[in-house]
Amino acid sequence: MQGGAPAGAGPACPRIPAMRILLVEDDPVLRDVIVRSLHDAGHRVDVASTLDAAEHFWRVQPFDAVLLDLNLPASDSPHSGMGSGLTALRNARARGDRTPVLVLTARSRLEERVQGLDAGADDYLGKPFDLVEVEARLRALARRAQGASDVAVVGRLTLDRRARRLAVGATELQLPAREFEVLHELMTPPGRVVSKRTLSQKLSDFDEALGDNALEAFISRLRKKLAGSGAGIRTLRGLGYMIEPQDGDPPPAEPAE
Repeated sequence: MQGGAPAGAGPACPRIPAMRILLVEDDPVLRDVIVRSLHDAGHRVDVASTLDAAEHFWRVQPFDAVLLDLNLPASDSPHSGMGSGLTALRNARARGDRTPVLVLTARSRLEERVQGLDAGADDYLGKPFDLVEVEARLRALARRAQGASDVAVVGRLTLDRRARRLAVGATELQLPAREFEVLHELMTPPGRVVSKRTLSQKLSDFDEALGDNALEAFISRLRKKLAGSGAGIRTLRGLGYMIEPQDGDPPPAEPAE
């Protein structure tokens, strides 16, 4: 593969909300640098180094964003030849998948950039690049996909996505990382129903499944910690969970299906 490594970390910038990201990149050095950077920023990253692997992961797992190289081995076979990340992108768009896609590639010719955007890419970044610019572009894609501002409010509970800060009134609410991610998903945006399957998938790795009991434990703990915040997590049987303004005591919990 042509191209270079990132040019540097650059100046500090606001963190984007934790995301589950598919990185499609066959250069092991560049891949490891990007993965470390995204992990340090609090994201979960699944990696595909071939076109076949990218197609498989993209079909079986929902992602918040895809970082996509264009020039890829077709498969792990030494005789597979090369493929194009545009194939995976076109196939995803054809089946209605609207996951934001940032193309990372050494290809810099105008017609190739246009080809990628016409295939359904949301943004394009040529190599070498700054890791800080990758995060900045992901931040923009996340806001565009969510159609939401950086701040969400339910009752007296406020989530600042850019600062990754929760507060009840003027008091900051400190949560363990996974509880924070559950609440962040429920509040992006507030008022929508989030299925148990969606929450489990967003908080799981391919090699570490999050079971129903663990998710229900997160929800139970969050309900207790939100007492007095004017926000409550409601269970909609057979559908999932939603966060909404709430007065008085929370309603009795029911298991989501």
